[in-house]
Amino acid sequence: MMVQGIDFGMIRAEFALPDAFCSGALAEADNARDRLTDGRLDATDIPFVTIDPPGSMDLDQAVHLTKSVDGFVVHYAIADVAAVVNPGGALDIETRKRGQTFYLPDGSVPLHPRALSEGSASLLPDLVRPVALWRIELDGNAEPTSWTVTRALVKSVARLDYSTVQRDADAGTLHPSIAALPEFGRLRGISAVTRGAIELKLPEQSVVREDSAADGSGQWHIVLEPRTEADDWNAEVSLLTGMCAGKMMIDAGVGLLRTLPPAEKSAVDALRRTALALGIVWPQDKSVGQILAGLDAQAPSTMALMSVAPSLLRGADYAAFDGQLPDLTVHSGIGAPYAHVTAPLRRLSDRFSTEVCLAISAGAAIPEWARTALPELPPIMSGSDSLANKVDRACIDLTEVTLLEGRVGEVFDAVVMRAKDGKRAAEVFIPSVTVIAKCVGTPDDGERVKVRLTAVDMAKRTVEFTFPA
Repeated sequence: MMVQGIDFGMIRAEFALPDAFCSGALAEADNARDRLTDGRLDATDIPFVTIDPPGSMDLDQAVHLTKSVDGFVVHYAIADVAAVVNPGGALDIETRKRGQTFYLPDGSVPLHPRALSEGSASLLPDLVRPVALWRIELDGNAEPTSWTVTRALVKSVARLDYSTVQRDADAGTLHPSIAALPEFGRLRGISAVTRGAIELKLPEQSVVREDSAADGSGQWHIVLEPRTEADDWNAEVSLLTGMCAGKMMIDAGVGLLRTLPPAEKSAVDALRRTALALGIVWPQDKSVGQILAGLDAQAPSTMALMSVAPSLLRGADYAAFDGQLPDLTVHSGIGAPYAHVTAPLRRLSDRFSTEVCLAISAGAAIPEWARTALPELPPIMSGSDSLANKVDRACIDLTEVTLLEGRVGEVFDAVVMRAKDGKRAAEVFIPSVTVIAKCVGTPDDGERVKVRLTAVDMAKRTVEFTFPA
């Protein structure tokens, strides 16, 4: 089912998302130039490619991956935003207020003006761009053995998207620059399970517009964005780079880590109980990560178990340090130290973390503007992460209630994602409208049931179903 006329402007207003940049920030973005040209490595001979969602213009990363005699060599080019944003300038101040790019169904609220994020700093094809270039050497098991990062000039030769990469991989016609990506990705996936990583690979709800109308005013609906192998392979490149950055910072005693405490025993126990109720075998010697990695992504029981699994990943934070290491240095979801360094066009912290890594790799002093900003970044990033999650959820909720308005009393087929647990209501997934909602009653985990829509509250943006129908 689709619907026209959803006003996501009300979400922007509700969460006070900025609607414009100040004139000073716009002027700086319009006139942005690489101010760090001296000593850049010329790497324009490496045929990089970008892999992003279709239509993306804010391209932070470009990759080139090859097999070597001993394993693999990854070249990962990250837009050098620090080279085009003046420390202390109007644009620097503005980005610190925003924290990150906010994505809504009808467009984004960017961290940087589009002239920079989708223009002069974006790694668009066939254009020479300044980057922070990571070179990571890996052994035959795709475990990193050495890495460096340096300022360079690169040129992307192709802009790819996830579905294209998956299609080409299935056909055996991958672009030569990423021909080794499937093997690399599978080995890194094995490494993740070995490290004890907890990876939640559920499809995600997304609000999209059917652009069939001649005037571009197509209808809105909700879809489940499937996770393909190509998504995972590409993510492993970014995760690998962030892990190398985290290790580099810890060794140097200065930086900004993304952290996550170990899962609480109560959360693991609850997951075990849910698995038992769903008939999922969980041997005592198998870790959470091993169990989740071995599930059939298409099975209703997997969706039910994965809906409980996020409770394992509570407490994510940022840890800035300079001299004394923080108490927690590991991201338990990844199973290793980790730092955000791969999305500086869309995430504020990456500009500063990358600058720290560039200095460490070069054996140089960290610029004062980057070093002094480190303790200011955790509250900015945590606040913007929380806001981004709320905005995303509000857009989905608004679409759900709009889709279901006027349909109270109808019966729908559903999959039970979570059974009732104490005061917490059951949760069901309605495939026909791609809605996830609370359900009154006591259906069992993973069960396929019929439920009745009993409430739609437009003001609160909530819907409620009842079992049995």
